[in-house]
Amino acid sequence: MSPTRWLIGIVPLALVGALSLGQVVTTAEPTEAAPRVTDGQPSTLGRPLVGGADPSVIKVGDLYVSAKSVDGGIAVRTASTLEGVATAPKHQVWQDSGNLGEVWAPEIVHHDGQYRIYFAAGRGAAHRTYHISSPSPDSGYSPATKVALPDDKWAIDGAPFTFGGQRWFVWSGWAGDTNVEQNLYVARMSGPTTTTGGRYVISQPREPWERAVGNPYINEAPQPVVDPSGRLHVVYSANGSWSDNYCVADLRLRAGGDPAYVWDWYKSNGCLFGSHAATMMPGWDPTLNVDGPGHHTFVLPRGDAAAGPPSGNRFPTMFHAVAKGTPYSWANRFWYSGTAVWWGSTTYRRANVPGDTTNVGYSLKFFE
Repeated sequence: MSPTRWLIGIVPLALVGALSLGQVVTTAEPTEAAPRVTDGQPSTLGRPLVGGADPSVIKVGDLYVSAKSVDGGIAVRTASTLEGVATAPKHQVWQDSGNLGEVWAPEIVHHDGQYRIYFAAGRGAAHRTYHISSPSPDSGYSPATKVALPDDKWAIDGAPFTFGGQRWFVWSGWAGDTNVEQNLYVARMSGPTTTTGGRYVISQPREPWERAVGNPYINEAPQPVVDPSGRLHVVYSANGSWSDNYCVADLRLRAGGDPAYVWDWYKSNGCLFGSHAATMMPGWDPTLNVDGPGHHTFVLPRGDAAAGPPSGNRFPTMFHAVAKGTPYSWANRFWYSGTAVWWGSTTYRRANVPGDTTNVGYSLKFFE
């Protein structure tokens, strides 16, 4: 967070993203670098194009649309190809004229005929989630409105989705007013910026492989997606984004489960996408080309979690990472494109908890 390659090769993608940080840290906003090209075309050899973090890309019709934090606000890029977003002109759609503070990790979706961007803004413990919208992807956005989340606590990396006929919102937040750990929460939405009922914790960073980096412990950057069997997943990032232990893991809702009930969720038994063998789920391999992959986005039609891949079992993703052989730091992060593949008949196990301790269903494998 807090802050396509297909199955062969690695295709990096470019954009400066928000610093979706796992710690309350004030940093300088990254500077957008000139894209690297080979023979006039973007490189497809695993070399990053433009520095940045926290990608958000969707497809609306034949248009790819991305959002990022830059220049004290939010910019949108559009292109006819996924890789084209890297060099497309940027359109500044919102500026922090109200001096809210650091602007992190904008998440773009297209819902009810509107492009909607959710982002976190604030300073230190004051970070909250905001929303802007427009009928056009790259102009005409509304002023920022604070999203009225239950309990009004620190909240970042928010993403809306529809499941079971209900609109939901999932985000990373604190239980109280200090950063002991970042948990994942869901709430039912009653409108684009309003919720109804309470907030419900669905994941806490309590597994040993989620605690490979010291306090604070991190669950963040949740990305909802529905698998081919109709089950909901929230695929998230674990460990601190300041470490190459940053990785991607999965929460899978049991069949017929309630998204607001924590014990209906089953967690992968390790990272599904990461660069350290010791934290990977058994049967999943660490990355070959990058370190600390995380804060990914599924490039789905309209950003709709239920849209899924148009055919087959694979679909494009974006993630940020640092190239192997490069010192790991926020300044060295780049966007990369990749592929997610649904992986069937995968067992998630848990111990010393109520109810069933094993659950079988789809998981995901990620390819650089």
